Amino acid sequence: MLWGVAVLAATCVAQDALIHAGHLIDPGSNTVAQHQSILVRAGKIAAIGENLRAPAGVQVIELSDSWVLPGLGDAHQHITMDFPSASAKGSVWEGLRLNQSTAERTLRGIRNAGALLVAGFTMIRDVGNAAEYADTEVRRAIERGWFPGPTMLNAGKIITPFGGQDPGTAPERGRWWHDEYIDADTAEQIRAAVRRNIYYGATVIKLAADSNAYHFSEEQVRAAVDEAHRAGLTVAVHVYGGEAARNVILGGVDSVEHGYELTDELLDLMKQKGTYMVATEMSAQNAMMLFGDIGMDAKTFHERSLQRLQRAYRHGVKMAFGTDASLDLTDSTRANQILQQAETWQEAGLPPQFILKCMTVNVADLMGVRKSRGAIRAGLAADIIATAANPLENIAALQKVNFVMKDGKVVRDSRATVRH
Repeated sequence: MLWGVAVLAATCVAQDALIHAGHLIDPGSNTVAQHQSILVRAGKIAAIGENLRAPAGVQVIELSDSWVLPGLGDAHQHITMDFPSASAKGSVWEGLRLNQSTAERTLRGIRNAGALLVAGFTMIRDVGNAAEYADTEVRRAIERGWFPGPTMLNAGKIITPFGGQDPGTAPERGRWWHDEYIDADTAEQIRAAVRRNIYYGATVIKLAADSNAYHFSEEQVRAAVDEAHRAGLTVAVHVYGGEAARNVILGGVDSVEHGYELTDELLDLMKQKGTYMVATEMSAQNAMMLFGDIGMDAKTFHERSLQRLQRAYRHGVKMAFGTDASLDLTDSTRANQILQQAETWQEAGLPPQFILKCMTVNVADLMGVRKSRGAIRAGLAADIIATAANPLENIAALQKVNFVMKDGKVVRDSRATVRH
């Protein structure tokens, strides 16, 4: 039913509206304004105030009992990829890449984008694993208004040292990973790979730095950063820790993805350089379904994840919410998995106010769209959601988003009373 609501919304023109918000949250300043009205015109927020009146013919949306806030963001998604929950050991990646066409991956991306939007995610950064640029086609379809979806950045093919992220392939198979990755082993090859991705529509650059025994040098990372930044794109890097992570941070990247083994010293270096951490804290069970044996029991994995979040927060590292949620489960939607990961942050002792900022303002900042999205402020896009309970007290309130507006279009309304 929710997907049906989103599809209908895609065919509608944004209507001017006046939203009566009972509790208006500003995640950037951690403040709540009571009984505010938001005037939406031509897909943007025109005015905010206590005593605004609806001009003639303008739709009035009553959210007087709700907590109203900017749309949410996920800075680490793979929307064209779904893993089966009961996949055979050792065959997950091969089955995904060898048996599914780019067309199928594109259609899956459109489906997942619509579902995330209806759940309240109005911004996503898709960081690769999209076959032959399926992510580019999904983004373009959303931007053209063909299908509903969040504001989206896409990475195209992931740039890696030789071998992608698939160590141990038999030589006679050839370089079958090239449908998802670009091999680049010198600074010039990396520059060429960045240009190739931009040519095919990438709007963010993704590197995988340490998926094999060898990893990128600081000079090689800097080549990617220089090439991407000159084109106005940011750089995200998959890296766990150690020397590879140090090279990535010193190379000037915009975000470290995962960083499961970051030391206190590396966290301090990230703070010094202004590098974002996108932590992707999934449950141990989901991690094992994705990656197989992670080398430790589920309890140990979970405890280490909580400790790393605590240390990053304590060191003052910039953090943007991202999940890597890509499991196809019968009993849990992708949106539910994402929001459960937000609760992991709360379990680690991070305040809900900080978590909400990481899910809104900080994602917009990392994506480079903070001047147009990520807050409810006059002049910005009307990306607005509402919940029945206060997410500043318990982030689990986001599990029950009941209203979603994207660029002035209502794509979900399961609670608000509308009148004209």
